[in-house]
Amino acid sequence: MDRRQFFRTSATVGAAIGAAVLPIKKAKAEATKENKEFIGVLVDTTRCIGCRSCEVACSVTHDNYVPDVKNDNALEKIHDTSDKQWTIVNRFKTEKGDVFVKRQCMHCWQPACGAACLVNAMYKTKEGPVTWDGDKCMGCRFCMISCPFDIPKAEYHSWNPRIMKCNMCYERLKEGKKPACVEACPTDALMFGPKRELMEVARHRVYSHPDKYVRHIYGEHEVGGTGWLYLSAVPFNQIGFRTDLGTTPYPEYTKQFLVSVPLILFGVPALLLGLNELTDRKNKLSESSEWTKPGEEHE
Repeated sequence: MDRRQFFRTSATVGAAIGAAVLPIKKAKAEATKENKEFIGVLVDTTRCIGCRSCEVACSVTHDNYVPDVKNDNALEKIHDTSDKQWTIVNRFKTEKGDVFVKRQCMHCWQPACGAACLVNAMYKTKEGPVTWDGDKCMGCRFCMISCPFDIPKAEYHSWNPRIMKCNMCYERLKEGKKPACVEACPTDALMFGPKRELMEVARHRVYSHPDKYVRHIYGEHEVGGTGWLYLSAVPFNQIGFRTDLGTTPYPEYTKQFLVSVPLILFGVPALLLGLNELTDRKNKLSESSEWTKPGEEHE
């Protein structure tokens, strides 16, 4: 390989790298161009009475286990969501008395579960909900490991386990309906709508009633922002929320690595190939000069 051929090979490799990185930039540009307003839910924990109507409505809508809210004593201890219950209500004893908190998938604006999914089975819809496609899932469960809220759950009891979690009633949203839990809430503790409007309502409540709410809207900035927003009368660490997540979306932590993958896969092998060819050429020239004496020429 002479110098001209080496540079020609390098140019080809550069084009391949560009082709690999271009879809990433194109997808980012398209997402910025669309500017579609995401929807979400505002949860006002000061209004929740712990009736657990949201739990029942969710389970009935998705054909899951329907809890016996009158007799199961579920509020006596802190429990988590499961593959059978996508939303649950917990009771926390705080400095201001009992506080009831609904828990489900937070539907992050830049979900870690979606970024971790190798086959795009867990993905963010254009409307905002994060959903799961069983036809694409390969069962790696990276979504479970990556979620900062520990939400996706696997059906370990099944021979063909699915990943189960709240999808914000995406099927109902496409029909123009509200999520089942929002519709079932008897105290208006849940409000559904575009995040911009929900933020306006949340800020109005916080600043109009400073003695009633802490000056923090959970989900406004956590991990880059989430589809579910929360208001509280007490600090959020007292009612089971993680307050150590930061404001950086989790996919940002791996972005530089993912962009560098094409460079490693295409650039490094091409560079090593070029160096190998140049070394072989140098060795051949050295061998040729050893057999040629001064004043002699090979025929």
